[in-house]
Amino acid sequence: MDDPIPVPKTDRHHLQQIIAGLSEGVLLLDPDGSIAWANETALEMHGAQELADLGTNAAAYRKRYILRYRNRHPLRPRQYPMARVLAQEEFTDVVVEVESRADPDFRRVHQVRSLILRNAAEEPESLVLVMKDSTERYDAEERFEKAFSANPAPALICRLSDLRYVKVNQGFLEMTGYARDDILGRSTYELDVLENAANREQAIAALNAGATIGQTEATIRLPGGASKFVVVAGQPMDMGEEACMLFTFIDLEPRKKIEDSLRQTEERFSKAFRLAPVPMALGSLDEFEFMEVNDAFAQATGYAAQDIVGRPSVDLPIWADPQAHHRMQALLEQTGSIRSHEIQLRAKDGAVLDCLASAEAMNINDRPCVLSVFQDITERKRSEGELISAIEAVMQDTSWFSRSIIEKLAQIRRPPAKAVNTAEIEELTAREREVLGLMCEGMDDQEIADFLHLSRNTVRNHVAMLYNKLDVHRRGAAIVWARERGITGHGWDLGPAHTKKNGA
Repeated sequence: MDDPIPVPKTDRHHLQQIIAGLSEGVLLLDPDGSIAWANETALEMHGAQELADLGTNAAAYRKRYILRYRNRHPLRPRQYPMARVLAQEEFTDVVVEVESRADPDFRRVHQVRSLILRNAAEEPESLVLVMKDSTERYDAEERFEKAFSANPAPALICRLSDLRYVKVNQGFLEMTGYARDDILGRSTYELDVLENAANREQAIAALNAGATIGQTEATIRLPGGASKFVVVAGQPMDMGEEACMLFTFIDLEPRKKIEDSLRQTEERFSKAFRLAPVPMALGSLDEFEFMEVNDAFAQATGYAAQDIVGRPSVDLPIWADPQAHHRMQALLEQTGSIRSHEIQLRAKDGAVLDCLASAEAMNINDRPCVLSVFQDITERKRSEGELISAIEAVMQDTSWFSRSIIEKLAQIRRPPAKAVNTAEIEELTAREREVLGLMCEGMDDQEIADFLHLSRNTVRNHVAMLYNKLDVHRRGAAIVWARERGITGHGWDLGPAHTKKNGA
């Protein structure tokens, strides 16, 4: 029997020279499954120094490398690209993750296609795997995917070829209430994120052209039929070698709720300010320029809003004493608040109004302002002055008044009880305190002189010194000063009260 004729070994020398310098990795296999040759790029893509590091055949290759799909599921032996090409299967763009069993840190992403070289008889002569290193690209896509999913800002990705949504993040689902399956695969015509946009036609033209869509306010229809106000912007991008549009959103509902609340607050403040029965003014804190006055202010002063609004208060003749106004301003700048500060306003007709001013600093639209309230006490002060004059008139001859009546007359003028200012009282001498106490009991100068065994001129001198120290000019005012400080008679400083010499 004749010996079998040996099959000549395929000469791939010229083929190897052609593909050696290619940027893609090329791996040649013989039909019997052995690994015949690989270029430098293919070796580097496997972390191998020489061909033997890949293994002698497909089985040895599987012992050295674990291949996984992008979903991290491992490939079964017959799913390895090497096994598929040996089965003479032609395929393109199979993406696999390659891990080395010897090096846990080694990981690459290969995009693989097959090529079958046949001889003249159409028999497979060489089986080729062409590999492209897509590690950086897929790592970048993975980082983007993680960032996209984790980003709390609502976002959608639309494929430009058919205008269908291919990705949606959790932020968008939470903002709208849609489920993921309600979004993916739907077109922009079904879920129009540019609905009622301020510049809708321009935005749609940019979407169709794959150009940037600037920020614009729009509405998104929600699952229940309601709408949500948003700010939407679009940025063109490539994802998986496909042109896409990344839509990002800002939910305007919280801002609109705040704006509505602020508007309602401003309306309530405006109504309360306008309808308040006491004069009120709103001005800037830096220049004390009138910004607004209410009807009560205009009625009390005679100045209409157009007469004073927009003018610095220092330029207006409304302050009877400009220096007193400057002092009030300084106090307000120092403390940010004043209460019941006495000041006089001059009305448009020249009348002087005695007022108690209270003011509070505040911010309105990020501008420092001051709200001032003026209580007109002109009539009260006039009545008090008339009452003091009446008290002084009757005290010209008090011999026929009982002590209780004198006390009641003095207390008519007295405001709510104040704490005794001991410093003021201690400025008086013992004799002056004694004379003041007897004045409070209703004694005239002669009665005080008789009670203290002094001359009438000496008593008059003590009374004059009291007027000077108390800064008063009338007997009734001195008595009121004493009553306001809890002084009811001469005994307040001398121990047990003495009986009035000519008691009632």
